[in-house]
Amino acid sequence: MSGQNAVAPTVIIFGASGDLTKRKLVPALYNLSRKGRIPPGTRIIGYSRTDFSHEAFRQQMREGVQEFSEHYDEPVWNAFSQNLYYLPGNPSALEDFRRLDALACEIEGNQPAGRLYYLSTPPALYTDIVTVLGQAGMNAESSAWRRIIIEKPFGRDLPSARELNDRVHAALAEHQVYRIDHYLGKDTVQNLSVFRFANAIFEPVWNRNYIDHVQISVLETVAVGRRGGYYDTAGVLRDIFQNHLLQLLTLIAMEPPAMLNADALRNEKVKVLTAIRPVPLHTLSDYVVRAQYRSYRDEPNVDPKSETPTYAALKLYVDNWRWHGVPFYLRSGKGLAERQTQIVVQFKCPPVLLFALKDSQTLAPNMLAIEIQPNEGIHLSFQAKVPDAGIAMQTVNFDFHYADAFGNGTIPEAYERLILDALQGDASLFTRSDEIELSWRLIDPIINGLSQKGAPPLEFYEVGSAGPTGADQLLARDGFKWAH
Repeated sequence: MSGQNAVAPTVIIFGASGDLTKRKLVPALYNLSRKGRIPPGTRIIGYSRTDFSHEAFRQQMREGVQEFSEHYDEPVWNAFSQNLYYLPGNPSALEDFRRLDALACEIEGNQPAGRLYYLSTPPALYTDIVTVLGQAGMNAESSAWRRIIIEKPFGRDLPSARELNDRVHAALAEHQVYRIDHYLGKDTVQNLSVFRFANAIFEPVWNRNYIDHVQISVLETVAVGRRGGYYDTAGVLRDIFQNHLLQLLTLIAMEPPAMLNADALRNEKVKVLTAIRPVPLHTLSDYVVRAQYRSYRDEPNVDPKSETPTYAALKLYVDNWRWHGVPFYLRSGKGLAERQTQIVVQFKCPPVLLFALKDSQTLAPNMLAIEIQPNEGIHLSFQAKVPDAGIAMQTVNFDFHYADAFGNGTIPEAYERLILDALQGDASLFTRSDEIELSWRLIDPIINGLSQKGAPPLEFYEVGSAGPTGADQLLARDGFKWAH
């Protein structure tokens, strides 16, 4: 049921004693409440094995809001915290779920209220929680809506993603399931659709006739650190490419949806994923670079002989009418010199150059750089005449910065938008089951191919560097270079 209910909704967070709840989820809900974005009286119940009381949980969350929300206000917090509750319990115990259901019914005044379940637990617990929700009847929408947010990673390969989808669908219909990718909640990512489809000057040139290639980068300065146990079984291709990078690619490459709703938007993204050409495994080195920062094997809980890549670069093609022959270069890595998420669209040079160039001078192509984070903005470079006699050209820029246009601190946390959308029943920014499976279908063969004989060798790079030289060579072979 997607309709509105008179009773304010209830948010139930599984794994509520974990770091995500304290750092992101409760601060996001507090900010939504402070802004008046969610109904007054919205209840939040934390559930996990840790033996907290209501008051102990509230104190933990208060510390999180003070640290991670930029707008802590004591009176606002006091009002908000009155709707915070906690129940200790096992994530796979039916009797504990019945106690949880009873608590929710009690604080809802035994009135029909929508419920949003948030899985903030290790992925190994997802199927247990979903199954017991069904056994306890907490999935039924007979009197009000029931929705669930599932954190990434959604599976670790195609078979496990399919199995998880099957287990989830055994208890919940697809319209109840919200698979979260926090990148899609960023305002700068949502602006991609506005930029493309609300400005008539860009869409006519958004195709193979005018665009030379596209670069999408997710670069991180942080190393793996305490995540070694998880990361060594995942690697950068599972951690970033299968979700964040492919989602950004779909938003850049998709056709205009017929209307702005979840089904139409996600249908267009699925078409892009379907059109991506599988990477040829017999020439993998022409399309894939993998690397590891040199001190990675010294990280806690990492195999001293680990071959897990902390950096990768891919070349992909979207085989459809709009993008045929245009390479899309994707890269991501940890322990790099700069933190940056950026999309660069490089346009083709004019077919005939009317102006003579000086010796050794080359014409710089027009480039559109969309900065997702941390210096949010859009930059367009083009050629201009240098003043004074003669014709000399120089690359200049049009710049738009969010901070200049809208003020500092105006971009909300991604979790605010995503939780609000889930409460309102808008799945536009969440990934559908077929998107998940298609993205694994693209990434799985690459991961498997890298473990075979003749695969591209694992390169190494220094922490704080720009990454492996092989990534530069991947573009240089096509006559391009990364936009730094």
